[in-house]
Amino acid sequence: MANTYSQISIHAVFAVKGRENLITSKWRDQLHQYIAGIVNSIGAKSLSVGGWKDHVHVFFGMPVVVSISDMVGKIKANSSRWINEQRFVQGTFQWQSGFGAFSHSRDERDRIIKYIMGQEEHHKINTFKEEYLKWLTDFEIEYDNKYLFEFYD
Repeated sequence: MANTYSQISIHAVFAVKGRENLITSKWRDQLHQYIAGIVNSIGAKSLSVGGWKDHVHVFFGMPVVVSISDMVGKIKANSSRWINEQRFVQGTFQWQSGFGAFSHSRDERDRIIKYIMGQEEHHKINTFKEEYLKWLTDFEIEYDNKYLFEFYD
């Protein structure tokens, strides 16, 4: 789109179906790199991809021609297809339905990137449920417990 400019930074998070710890250290970095490639191929700008055994964080510069829902849907569909093609897990890999998406200002970028890249250390202290509920509270997002991710802590 000519003469259309934006600076929209989105931090999306989504979880493995059943919250199983399927994303092992053996292929986790490959997955994060693959997701960064998906983000860039859609016309967004990958800023950081990280996560842990049962979830992924994707921080990206949002293009104005794609909705957040379409963006995350493409990331999840393409990455799950790739995981299954690579046969990283027994059976069929799937992401849970839904996702969280949080916007951040440009001056928060370094902090969010550092947070995403430090997931292993972070999850020695906080569970995914604790971190996700904190974001919903901090961003003043109203939610219904029955529509949250499946949490098995």
